[in-house]
Amino acid sequence: MRIGIDVGGTKIEGIAIAADGRPAARRRVAAPRNDYGATVHAVADLVHALEAETGQHGSVGVGIPGTPAPGTGLVKNANSTWLNGRPIVADLEVSLVRPVRVANDANCFALSESADGAGAGADVVFGVILGTGTGGGIVVRGQVLGGPNGIAGEWGHNPLPWPRGDERPGPPCYCGLSGCIESFLSGPALGRDYGDAVSAEEVVRRAAGGDTRASGVLDRYEERLGRALASVINLLDPDVIVLGGGLSNIDRLYEGVPRLWGTHVFSAGAAGAPVRTRLARATHGDSSGVRGAAWLWPVR
Repeated sequence: MRIGIDVGGTKIEGIAIAADGRPAARRRVAAPRNDYGATVHAVADLVHALEAETGQHGSVGVGIPGTPAPGTGLVKNANSTWLNGRPIVADLEVSLVRPVRVANDANCFALSESADGAGAGADVVFGVILGTGTGGGIVVRGQVLGGPNGIAGEWGHNPLPWPRGDERPGPPCYCGLSGCIESFLSGPALGRDYGDAVSAEEVVRRAAGGDTRASGVLDRYEERLGRALASVINLLDPDVIVLGGGLSNIDRLYEGVPRLWGTHVFSAGAAGAPVRTRLARATHGDSSGVRGAAWLWPVR
């Protein structure tokens, strides 16, 4: 049995996957925000609860909103900042008395969708999480591309490409820079673009109800996402880009963004050749991250 755990900013979800690939158990608990020790205990307790429910012992893979730094194992780049600088792999292995594999949650998401989701059968899959942050993961022929710095796919911390005059220098980002893609395309950023302390979900609802101000915000979001993903296509040329996270539920993105990104994809339209990269919604929805964490261990 394989166990996957997805550590988020508001929730921690766990799944137990049986040898035949079917989910055997699933649980979700609230994340202990700003408390690293409580987070480690919550993950360990969730693993023990899944094993008690299934009566089986399992391998453990964990997805986090950051990455263990190669060489030190200390977490870096987590927007759940209480994880940064902490040896989460070592601490979980002590708590669970077994090897534990930990990876970036966007990598887990991309791995899940590549294995048997919207990117199944594709050579190169770029997985995007549009939510509290803006993460990305790359899977090439079924293998996660991590890189020597452990940051492959972190498109959200590149500058928004081809910025307009009113987009410079851009909003400040928690990473210490300004104008990052995440500062324009995360859920909180979408809400800020509308103003009045409105959430991203409320902006979408108001746009559907005919609010022209909200519709304008979504127009800008769609166009910015098209630019940001065009830069990914120019660099990586993936077969499919899979969207996950709360903002991936905005239906209009799947028609509008591919229509817009061709303006910035190198030589798009030359000799009548369209952009062949597909934009797809995640097959497994919110479950992709936790499923991908379980997939960090191979089937035995």
